[in-house]
Amino acid sequence: MNLKLLSFCLFFVVLLVPVELKHKKDKHHHDLKGQGPQNRPGKKRGRYEDILRDFVIAEGASDGDGDDDDDDHGNSDWVFEMQEPDGQCNPNPCFNNGVCEEKRKRNFKCDCPKPFKGKKCQKGPKHCRKGRCGRGECVLTSTPPFYECKCKEPFQPPHCMRMSLCQPNPCKNGGQCIRDGNDFDCLCPMGHRGRFCHVGPSDCYVDNGESYRGNVSETDDGHECLYWNSHFILEAGADPFNSFEDSDGLGPHNLCRNPDGDQMPWCFFRQGHRLSWDYCDITKCLQPGVVTTETTLPGGISPDATLSPPPSPELLTVTPPTNVLPSQASQPSPTPAEVTPSAAAPLQQFATCGQPQPKKNVARIFGGLKVPPGAAPWQVSLQVRPKSTNKPFSHTCGGTLIASCWVLTAGHCIAQTKDMQVVIGALSTNIEEPTAQTIQVEEAIVHENYRETTAAVYNDIGLLRLKGTDGVCANETQFVKTACLPNAQLPDGMECKISGWGATEDSPNGSPHLLDANVMLINQEKCSERRVYGTVLDNSMLCAGHLLGGVDSCQGDSGGPLICDQNNAKVLYGVVSWGDQCGKKNKPGVYARVTQFLDWIKLKTQAASP
Repeated sequence: MNLKLLSFCLFFVVLLVPVELKHKKDKHHHDLKGQGPQNRPGKKRGRYEDILRDFVIAEGASDGDGDDDDDDHGNSDWVFEMQEPDGQCNPNPCFNNGVCEEKRKRNFKCDCPKPFKGKKCQKGPKHCRKGRCGRGECVLTSTPPFYECKCKEPFQPPHCMRMSLCQPNPCKNGGQCIRDGNDFDCLCPMGHRGRFCHVGPSDCYVDNGESYRGNVSETDDGHECLYWNSHFILEAGADPFNSFEDSDGLGPHNLCRNPDGDQMPWCFFRQGHRLSWDYCDITKCLQPGVVTTETTLPGGISPDATLSPPPSPELLTVTPPTNVLPSQASQPSPTPAEVTPSAAAPLQQFATCGQPQPKKNVARIFGGLKVPPGAAPWQVSLQVRPKSTNKPFSHTCGGTLIASCWVLTAGHCIAQTKDMQVVIGALSTNIEEPTAQTIQVEEAIVHENYRETTAAVYNDIGLLRLKGTDGVCANETQFVKTACLPNAQLPDGMECKISGWGATEDSPNGSPHLLDANVMLINQEKCSERRVYGTVLDNSMLCAGHLLGGVDSCQGDSGGPLICDQNNAKVLYGVVSWGDQCGKKNKPGVYARVTQFLDWIKLKTQAASP
């Protein structure tokens, strides 16, 4: 078995797009009014040959109206059947207002309202079957026939199979359509830009762009934005209709918006089967208060168009627990008692743990792909550089903030021969963010019984003590908070969340943006079967993911957190450790089991306290 130390890549519905990290990229470019950037010379976007080579569209175009209901992209019932989930109905695991009923033998059943089905009522009608939209993207609508085809020019509606160049003219605002073989270019009038001349001279954003309602529809790297109601984004259980709110500017269009309070407008985009997101090719207004109010949307869609929302799942209000470190036990135990916070930590700082405060609660539309600001405030980027040099630091692993001066990570991530620092409160590794805190590592501690073999990594846990003053290192903000430590083992089959940037030793071109994904805790006996990991597992490890593999089963950065819900709080239940490749059948991710190291964590953190 060719096992490697993995900083596992993240996937949502499909494989993550590898993106070359661009350090300290200035996204907030300015342009004089009416003098915005024109289409970049030589950049051929959405060209005829590219559309023909798009295998997602091509394979669909050849499939006719075949039913692909069995192609569930990670939501098939085998996920639940194979991993022996414990029966629990609080919180309700059923999607789409399904009613949960606990069954014998650690199981549950969801009574699904029509037309939904599946173990968790996660399957709905598939209106966007392969081939339904020919050479175009299928988007969901709230009225019959519940879908619409958005054709790729020069292919024409309604089915995107017929091609026509410049008739009708696709160029907006008086742009001239110039034929170029099977392709075309739009010659835009002064001040207008975009492939279809649809971006006007006053199209800019103020502050972080939450109020932006302009017409930019491509990323700063030239990728065409997906429609917010594209089935490609939403087919894995996300509910677009509950998230489309006028106040956020979302709707049945592909225009850049900032619905989650990020630092500037952004959008989702697709390359083949791979889904990602990025900030948009958009200018920042020079004069405060100048907000774009253009109303011409691609395809003639009214910006006031709305989608009828179905009822949303009930939200639970939680009470923040006290941030605690485990007590010293007479013998190793996975359920230590809770104690008060360390005296070194001021009471007003990190008095609670495991309580994120995302700027906008729209996780259903971003779940598994884009982390809203403040949603994972304990996430740490561990960065290294050669010892005693002035070279720039580079991201190498993830980590989790558990106290103002302490970060928990994987033992194999700690490089004693290098300078180390952590960045907390940031979502991107290629942009300087005002919410980020950069702190030097004072001391790195690897577990005394850390052991690496060709088959597995044992006791793969480490602590980073940060530099600070008077016991204060990281400062608590909306974007910097601690995760709780668990006080008991959690049931098999529970759904938890992993996060990371996806950069690894073998593949440095991970995602520049923080991503997350859902995985399930796998029964230890099942993970120790010969066809899975066999006898190499011990009690210091746990498995999480999906046993049948696939595109939604890869993990985040090594050293990063496996976060689960316990006692109305987010607890650090595992640390990303190792695995056999990524997304391979019967080879889920392996994590350091934090409950096995609670006494060790307490011993090391208290010994270092003044």
